[in-house]
Amino acid sequence: MATRDFVIELIFLSQNIFGILGNFSLLYHYLFLHFTGCRLRSTDLIIEYLLIVNSLVMFSTGTPRTMEVFEWKYFLNNTECKIVYYIQRVARGVSIGSICLLRVCQAITISPRNSRWGQLKMKAPKNIGSTIFLCWVVRMLINIRFTRYVKDQWSNRNITKKKDLGLCYGLIHNRIKVLLNVGWFLLPAVSCLVFMIWSSVSMVFILDSHKQSVQYIHRIGISSRFSLEPRATQSILVLVSTFVSLYRVSSIFHIYLALFNNPSWWLVTLPQL
Repeated sequence: MATRDFVIELIFLSQNIFGILGNFSLLYHYLFLHFTGCRLRSTDLIIEYLLIVNSLVMFSTGTPRTMEVFEWKYFLNNTECKIVYYIQRVARGVSIGSICLLRVCQAITISPRNSRWGQLKMKAPKNIGSTIFLCWVVRMLINIRFTRYVKDQWSNRNITKKKDLGLCYGLIHNRIKVLLNVGWFLLPAVSCLVFMIWSSVSMVFILDSHKQSVQYIHRIGISSRFSLEPRATQSILVLVSTFVSLYRVSSIFHIYLALFNNPSWWLVTLPQL
């Protein structure tokens, strides 16, 4: 038990320290460029929002879990439990939406002007802020209903149908209601993943088309091994495959956590790492 707590302590502390420092360092860099008059790309605004959202995720997840490691378990009251879990869910959802939007904007940026993606080149930068705001609103509305299922330990001692969520407790409901709630929660994220895969595949085809259109340059003396398209294609495929795979694993953990009435300690802890 002591060894396990020590390992988790190191994980959460390192996640908080390096993650928060890294996010704020990058955020400071982009803010410095913004206030010094440097012209930023349309995707830079998305990255700034993504850094803020990631910081919220680490603060709302890592900090309370770190306090728990120091044997301050169940130190949150009922209202604080609802706020912490609400921020976690909203921030994670907006993070996925921001990554999806970033990938779509990248596909628009490299697209020829006569393509379907290219027709959005002028409109996309103007609508980034409103799209991110809409993502916030949607996630806040979706997750507000889950706050009523989160309770603290002390004010609900008479409630028997509850399960340990680590920091707080969750009320147990029938399987059909749980599955409906899980589906309601995963639907926006799955939609974002579909857009992300679609935009990534579109970028691969765009790069392949560009490579074919400049093959004559390689024939007149420039070696094809210096072509950047294969490297870019490989990077796109690796990134989207890794992200989708990790999100699939995370979703499986959350589904099992929602369905099992007495989840194991690892099942509660791993999705929050």
